[in-house]
Amino acid sequence: MSYPEPRHHGDKGKVNAVYRPASTPADVRSPSGTETHFVASSMSTGGEFGLYRMDMVPRGGGPSTHFHKTISESFYILEGTVRLYDGERWIDAEKGDFLYVPPGGLHGFRNDSDAPASTLILFAPGAPREEYFEKVSTVGRMTDEERTAFFIKHDTYWVD
Repeated sequence: MSYPEPRHHGDKGKVNAVYRPASTPADVRSPSGTETHFVASSMSTGGEFGLYRMDMVPRGGGPSTHFHKTISESFYILEGTVRLYDGERWIDAEKGDFLYVPPGGLHGFRNDSDAPASTLILFAPGAPREEYFEKVSTVGRMTDEERTAFFIKHDTYWVD
């Protein structure tokens, strides 16, 4: 494997970094209290990737088994215990554990523990997941047709 073709062709570097302080408030708070931080949105990275921190409440659950057709998804556990599904089994992942799921890979995640948990979630390339996180808590109020269209729009295909 080699480096990709250059995308910056100048002789000098640019001042174009994006800084987000740790103190930045959560972008989305679900009805259960789980908070999602848009650490690096797809817009801020020019679609290269999206990085999100999810701070899950105790026994907060999470999405069941699903897959994506266009994006990979990776999980890095920051705190607590997050149950990760790797397509074959549920794993109790702890601080420092990592799971990479290529496009099409079955996966799920949840906090079933009695303690809070936090994970970084990386999507590549950077699909516009912000709207998904902002509106997923409303799917229960959608018609079947609206719900199906929402999940297709956001490249989420449920298997159970």
